Amino acid sequence: MNYSEVYKSWTSDERLNAEAKAELEKIKNDKEDIEYRFGAELEFGTAGMRGIIGYGTNMMNVYTVKRATQGLARFISTLGEEAKKRGVAISYDTRLKSDEFAKAAAEVLAANDICAHLYGDVHPVPMLSFAVRNLNAVAGIMVTASHNPKQYNGYKVYGEDGAQMSPEDTEVVVGFIKEIDDYLGIPEPTEEQKKKYIKIIPSKVDKKYYKELKKLTLSKKAVKACGKDLKLVYTPVHGSGYIPVTTILKKIGINATVVEEQTKKDTDFSTVEVPNPEFKETLSMGIALANKIGATVVFGTDPDSDRLGVAVKNKEGEFEALSGNQVGILLLDYILTRLKEENALPENAAVVKSFVTTGMARAICDKFGVALYEVPVGFKFIGEKIKIWEKTHEHTYVFGFEESCGYLRGTHARDKDAVVASMLTAEMVCYYTSKEKTVFDRLQEIYDTYGYVLDCNISIPFKGLNAMKDMNAVVDGLKVTPATKFDIYNVTAVRDYSKNVKIDVATGATSEIGSPLTNCVYYELENGSFICVRPSGTEPKLKIYFSVKSRNKHDAEEALEKMQTAVKALLAVK
Repeated sequence: MNYSEVYKSWTSDERLNAEAKAELEKIKNDKEDIEYRFGAELEFGTAGMRGIIGYGTNMMNVYTVKRATQGLARFISTLGEEAKKRGVAISYDTRLKSDEFAKAAAEVLAANDICAHLYGDVHPVPMLSFAVRNLNAVAGIMVTASHNPKQYNGYKVYGEDGAQMSPEDTEVVVGFIKEIDDYLGIPEPTEEQKKKYIKIIPSKVDKKYYKELKKLTLSKKAVKACGKDLKLVYTPVHGSGYIPVTTILKKIGINATVVEEQTKKDTDFSTVEVPNPEFKETLSMGIALANKIGATVVFGTDPDSDRLGVAVKNKEGEFEALSGNQVGILLLDYILTRLKEENALPENAAVVKSFVTTGMARAICDKFGVALYEVPVGFKFIGEKIKIWEKTHEHTYVFGFEESCGYLRGTHARDKDAVVASMLTAEMVCYYTSKEKTVFDRLQEIYDTYGYVLDCNISIPFKGLNAMKDMNAVVDGLKVTPATKFDIYNVTAVRDYSKNVKIDVATGATSEIGSPLTNCVYYELENGSFICVRPSGTEPKLKIYFSVKSRNKHDAEEALEKMQTAVKALLAVK
């Protein structure tokens, strides 16, 4: 059927709920909107699915959620009765309809005689990841669109190890989902099934989570000395981080002043343009409060509390929003420093980062004699490394991070954890305060030690039903368009992650990257800088990453401008 016929089949179906009928009736004369809603199916990839909230096959709604869950249920059923008993842990954040979608998922599982462990209130990504492991569930579901604008929601699936489901299992689940043509015909549970299979996750699971986090503290003496008097501001940006972040800070003895207006569960995120704490604008209310009380650090978490944004006061007394790369190197430096000072740094310690994350991580790890591994974008790949090392004991995982403000210390969870990152950031402030310096001071010391690196990324939006296809076509075009120089920087090697091949520009020699396949082109530059181009896995945006090594900030900014101009010329982007 074409999109018009699919639209008519939905609107004429008696099973369609009243809200959906009213919404779809309003667009009956809007051909473009109907085509967007029904001209495709919401893609379910390795990061689950994410889309604009609304009714249609290409939107986030109760029917697309039920269909996806039915596909997951069929997959679990193939694993046997024991897997069905172990069940699925389900959580959700503060977004519009997140609670409704979570309940709908639980009911679909119950209708398939699969146990659904459902949180009774909002809980962040890391606590869902922890619950999957603690409850010995066979899978997990997180209803969230992370830091996306309020119009979006999403659905992420986790494997039994607490990491996002592997590409191999996801492929099987997607196969089951695609077999389901009748969106409105997903089985409904009986009252008996609801009672038998839907269980509320007990509060003791939360207590175990906090207990695991307390084990990860690194500066108890410094916290004891200044934690209660600390001037530090935190905002949950209307998200699920409010309770867990303030709880863990209180448990370890750190005072944080909270932006009260942003503690409310506001589905419109009405105090910010977008609920992404990476942006200084999102932290503006926190910064205003910090200036009022004389704080030097502001941090905030996104709706599902897997990302942490940080702003610090510089030498001029103005707040600067740190990039995810800068927070990452600060935490990496702090963790390795404290472990070494306490003689607790394992001989086989290892750090994992995505390959688009700052090149400065290697210099820091080299100084501490710690192995560094690079993986594709997606925290599940960091989770996979943890899983492998737990079996082989080749390395001891100490920290993992991504430039997109995602960090994880500890193995209690297998996804980004802004709760533990908040705890470590607050603790880090205490540590440097006890040494009569600020976090900003330490960042400058890091640059003085390792050289200046400027990391940034830009996003080019794509629109329409073919957005993902068009983005991938741009990346594919780069593979057949030789590039040996980006203005002042020569290209030394090109990595094609879709083929797992690295090509030496000077010799033409090829070597294996040793990475899971993903559509991405990465240019290694002669001084250790890099440029990387990849399509986003969650949004219709082409992402371009720059890591520029230079003598100082001024030179790096000039070089970055030249590199960006050269890349735009290569991509023919106006």
